[in-house]
Amino acid sequence: MAHVELSLTEPPVPPAGDSPPAEPLERWGLTVAAAPEPSLVIDAMSEIVAVSVAACELLGFSDPSAVVGRHLFAGILPLVDFTSAAAPLTDGELEKIPPVLAYSSHRLARGLLRVRDADGLRTIDAVASPLYDGNTVVGSITFLCQI
Repeated sequence: MAHVELSLTEPPVPPAGDSPPAEPLERWGLTVAAAPEPSLVIDAMSEIVAVSVAACELLGFSDPSAVVGRHLFAGILPLVDFTSAAAPLTDGELEKIPPVLAYSSHRLARGLLRVRDADGLRTIDAVASPLYDGNTVVGSITFLCQI
């Protein structure tokens, strides 16, 4: 069975003279961008705020700069269902994937994703948590592991 481990660390300290990011999404974005683990941060509109290099490799993205600022479903994440036909997910099904569900439900979300890339199909375990700014959910952070 797949094992997903979560560890939280302090975000990287900006160089002297730079002011630290004020927004929680920016702080988490800096952490995820530098993380060796496959991880992803999206905002309330499902736009990618940050993605680790390891997540890019796992999800089939060319590199972080190619996807940061783009909508998660703007043709960059080819999610398919678990049938033998591997049909693309419908809009309703896309709303239930862990990164989006964690934001919309304000709760921890976990599930399997099936991604089609140039090498074929791969199954990924995703665990997502909502990110808060005070009492307001502003996005989600997702940790990924290939099964």
